Amino acid sequence: MKRLPVLVFFLGPLAWQVLTSFWPEPELTRALPHALTVANYAGLGTTFARAVLNSLLVAAGTTALCLAVGASAAFAVAKLEFRGRSLLFGGALAISMFPPIATVSPLYLVLRAAGLRDTLAGLILPYATFALPLTLWLLTSFFRDLPDELYRAARVDGCTPWQAFVHVFLPLSWPALATSAILVFIFSWNELLYALSFISTPSKRTIPVAIALFAGEHVEPWGQIAAASVVATVPLAFLTLFFQRRIVAGLTAGAVKE
Repeated sequence: MKRLPVLVFFLGPLAWQVLTSFWPEPELTRALPHALTVANYAGLGTTFARAVLNSLLVAAGTTALCLAVGASAAFAVAKLEFRGRSLLFGGALAISMFPPIATVSPLYLVLRAAGLRDTLAGLILPYATFALPLTLWLLTSFFRDLPDELYRAARVDGCTPWQAFVHVFLPLSWPALATSAILVFIFSWNELLYALSFISTPSKRTIPVAIALFAGEHVEPWGQIAAASVVATVPLAFLTLFFQRRIVAGLTAGAVKE
């Protein structure tokens, strides 16, 4: 019973949003609806379905790029000795300190010059640029906690640094990879500023942009906005729950035994 107020505090707004999504549009001003309807979901149409697909492609592409580059870079920073290692790590983290609004104009010019403006690839690259420092920081901390003896033993057995990373460290790091993937995916899924600035074609909009422009393109769209918000939230909720179970299992299975 002591946890009930906490659950109400955190789950109450979500429950009210779900209820609003089934609320008939003419009755939104009432305290409670007389009946529930799925018309708000049916009214989202194919345009919003396309926005969901675009967000999925952008978030998945950004996550894959960040994990591919971030995992190998984190292993190099954590386990390999080379000049400028600390400078590289600090420079990568410094990128995350730039406010996104200050980078919109230069990024717009770069993407336009590269022919990537108004494309999904033109969103993946900026997203990866700002999500990669977080991935690098998380994975570097994880690799540093793994014993150096694992790397030395792999080298003695004839592995190259790349083979040691792929065959020894990567299988042990998937709990950290899962955590990084969740954070990067959520960031890419929810990002609004770059998507609103770099995408102009309606068919290439992502979910946050589609929801933000509902009010200007529809008459009294509050029920549909609630429905769209639920559609945008549910995949993230299931994704987080799915990966939580695997993170716990991975931490147990990947533990180093002495």
